[in-house]
Amino acid sequence: MFRPPAFALLCLLVWFAPAAAANVPPQSSQKTVEDAQREYDAGRYSRAVDTLTAAAAHFPDDAQLHFLLGQSYYQLRQFSRAITSLERSVQLAPNRSEVHDWLGKAYGRRAEQSNFLSAFGWARKTHKEFEAAVRLDASNFEAQRDLIRYEAYAPKIVGGGDDRALEHIEALEKIDFVQGQLARGEFLTIKKRGAEADAVFQNILRSNSGRIGVWLEVAEFFRDRQDSAKMREALDLAARIDANDRRMKYYRGTLLVLEKSNPAEAEALLKSYLATVPNHSDLPPHSSAHEWLGKLYESLGRFSEAAAEYRASLALDPSNQSVQDALKRAQNR
Repeated sequence: MFRPPAFALLCLLVWFAPAAAANVPPQSSQKTVEDAQREYDAGRYSRAVDTLTAAAAHFPDDAQLHFLLGQSYYQLRQFSRAITSLERSVQLAPNRSEVHDWLGKAYGRRAEQSNFLSAFGWARKTHKEFEAAVRLDASNFEAQRDLIRYEAYAPKIVGGGDDRALEHIEALEKIDFVQGQLARGEFLTIKKRGAEADAVFQNILRSNSGRIGVWLEVAEFFRDRQDSAKMREALDLAARIDANDRRMKYYRGTLLVLEKSNPAEAEALLKSYLATVPNHSDLPPHSSAHEWLGKLYESLGRFSEAAAEYRASLALDPSNQSVQDALKRAQNR
């Protein structure tokens, strides 16, 4: 799924060059956060960091300012700095579910970057923050999914385990059945129980959800299962809700590559996605768009272009073994 697992590797390498703090005090913390939020939403995370860092000296007790600063550092993969800002935001606003969830995400990334022994400490902190986020707001579905995903991946010694994940899935199904089913389908996919996962996602496909994110997650599942017909069905349902959602270019492009139809349109859609949609942890990653462009070019026999796209993908996600293999294949043609 396009949301990155809290305990699974996802690398988004982005350059970061902090500017000197402005000498002129900002007008207000609210105005500063609004300005920085616009930069953040546009994918200009370094600019958001510059604005917020300068303002933090004047408004050290603004929880929202530190929250957005932590999110910006997170997108830049500056996870230690993200943790510092998010911990400060939690200290200032301890009852905000979304801040605990983001702090848990940042702790999870630190766990991935740490050696075996220190990773355990970061992992326990990750679990604790996800639990706090869900406890504070059970309707925070992002936190619910992060907690379940963590427990599905992590060993029992750091709070994970199938029994805990399934317990939380059942609790989520009582709050929102479709969200719970998505979590169940993802859990079954993680556990490589493909036939059971397929049945769950087919049931979701027969639901009447009005949330576009549901259909995009279903589309991604069936794409990964190489089922282009059901992927198209899910995307048609998504388009009825919002055909102009910025994620649609990515999914339409990957569908056309999967179907081996209309390569010119597939290329245009994926290139447009890369050019207009920021690389963000809650959106389909640019590394994946480059990978699908590579698959397209490889299918057309344009191997040098395929290799270039695979290299671009690996620059953002160096640990992706399937792309490493694809690059070797393209280079040998």
